[in-house]
Amino acid sequence: MFGILQSLSKTIHLSIVLAVLLLLGLFFSGGEWAFDRLFWSWLFRYFHVLAGIMWIGLLWYLNFVQIPSMPKLSDEQKPAITKVIAPAVLFWFRWAALATIVTGLIVATLNGYAHDAMILGIGSGGGKNTAIGIGMWLGLIMAFNVWFIIWPNQKKVLGIVECAPEEKPKHMKTALIASRINTLFSLPMLLSMVAAQNLYY
Repeated sequence: MFGILQSLSKTIHLSIVLAVLLLLGLFFSGGEWAFDRLFWSWLFRYFHVLAGIMWIGLLWYLNFVQIPSMPKLSDEQKPAITKVIAPAVLFWFRWAALATIVTGLIVATLNGYAHDAMILGIGSGGGKNTAIGIGMWLGLIMAFNVWFIIWPNQKKVLGIVECAPEEKPKHMKTALIASRINTLFSLPMLLSMVAAQNLYY
């Protein structure tokens, strides 16, 4: 067991196996589920939550840990972040953002509230559609920031794309502001999502 836990790949594969076994156990112990719209909605919501945890977790890692720690590092230490850790973080960060949006839209479509939520519940009585709609729009804005502001500017800062040295501070500031905006929106976005699922019938 210890050998498995030393490998991230093996650990993740084992986690997937345990999750599938748990699902099968719940099913055969009296779940009486049908593989209908409700099941697929639950499955994609599960994927949505997994992707969202990865996305917001990395957003908070960047803002609470990596960015504040950079000025404390020596010039010899900084390449470990900029050449190794940051590119890996940004890879999972941007794809988790996309996966969160795609799975969220699938859930909204399967449950029939995608249109009403996107227009913030106007004409449908507000309430739950307004709450989930606010969360969806904040999530879309945040994902836009990731793919079209943070990532293009970070590529220049990290040297993945050619950039004049004197321009790097400008790109760093632009990426930082967009990341801070996403951090600003993260709590209201999560509040809207959780409120829609728990405060309305």
